[in-house]
Amino acid sequence: MSIATLILGESGTGKSTSLRNLDPSKTLLIQAIRKPLPFKSTGWKVRPSLKAEGNVIQTDNPELIERVLRSSGDEIVVIDDFQYVMANEYMRRSDEKGFDKFTDIGKHAWNILRAASDLADRRRVYILAHTQSDDTGRVKIKTIGKMLDEKITVEGMFTIVLRTVVRDGSYLFATQNNGSDTVKSPMDMFADQLIGNDLASVDESICSFYGIEPLKDAA
Repeated sequence: MSIATLILGESGTGKSTSLRNLDPSKTLLIQAIRKPLPFKSTGWKVRPSLKAEGNVIQTDNPELIERVLRSSGDEIVVIDDFQYVMANEYMRRSDEKGFDKFTDIGKHAWNILRAASDLADRRRVYILAHTQSDDTGRVKIKTIGKMLDEKITVEGMFTIVLRTVVRDGSYLFATQNNGSDTVKSPMDMFADQLIGNDLASVDESICSFYGIEPLKDAA
């Protein structure tokens, strides 16, 4: 069973930047939106086709994302801007009448989330997404309409949900619930309620907590 982690936050609060210290040689990045990385990206190469070399795949096709997740052997997989997988499908199908499209969008999102936790042991998947506030003011993952929210409680599919926090010019991750959001993590996984927004450090803490040994580099 793989370890899936949800990273939530508004645009510009450090979600994508948190990738900066991950090892590109053991990481696959799936970008739902084609955009440059917000840091010097030596070692990251866009893959023009699935058969080509590279560790960055740019697609918002949910079926392709699920297939890549299940077929890749990368130790770490990051899906950035996950909400656009749902939003872009909605926009492509905006001329369709009725509610069937919402059911389809919900199913496609659920398939990806299920695959993220259904991979081989030792693999880690990080899903980065924007936030929204529900009718009660609780901050949660941004989705598409109440039809999807009624079918899936996305955060319930994760043991670890972190949220970006910007405080006094510092970019951080919240590791515990503040009473009005969906943040959570196992007791004693992280030393503090606020930690640096470094996904490599988060990955180290997760591996240490679950006793995951990193793959050794080939000699």
